[in-house]
Amino acid sequence: MTYAVLHSMATLLESLGYLFRCGMKKLFGLVVVMLLFGAAAQGKSIYLIRHAEKLDDGSKNPVLTLKGRQRAINLASMLSQAGITKVYATNYHRTQMTAKPMADYLGIEVTSYDPSELSRLAEALKAQDQNVLIVGHSNTTPMLTHLLSGKPMIKLEETDFDFIFQVVIEGEQTTLNILKSLPINSD
Repeated sequence: MTYAVLHSMATLLESLGYLFRCGMKKLFGLVVVMLLFGAAAQGKSIYLIRHAEKLDDGSKNPVLTLKGRQRAINLASMLSQAGITKVYATNYHRTQMTAKPMADYLGIEVTSYDPSELSRLAEALKAQDQNVLIVGHSNTTPMLTHLLSGKPMIKLEETDFDFIFQVVIEGEQTTLNILKSLPINSD
């Protein structure tokens, strides 16, 4: 590991001690996630998430709920130091709205992709040399994660909005990390 990665990990471990002293154990998961981000600094990381909570309005293209909008902001904050340079989402309100806070933070536009062309997208992502965020759906996110990692995937339920799949590609080696975002209060 390089000095920068070791230094980042030491800083995060220091932060972990501070969080426990302050009684903020809920943030432990976030620190673990940040450790994984730092450890992946040598290769490229592709972060895949399902869109955040959507409004149950019976339409085929619902917007996010208040809780979903908050989750999208929290995800952008959580991934803000992951070196992401490009953000992809399908062309639906719920995925675009989930991707927008990260794209806004980076000062870039969200790139739309066709969810029926996942094999083509996977090959394009493997060929790129940058960290990216992909926002998809309960069926497309596990499938694209599998295409990128070659690893078997879990099935996302309709209520699963908090998984973050990190595919780390370093040369010919691929690692899959399955992470979870912090819970969102419904208050």
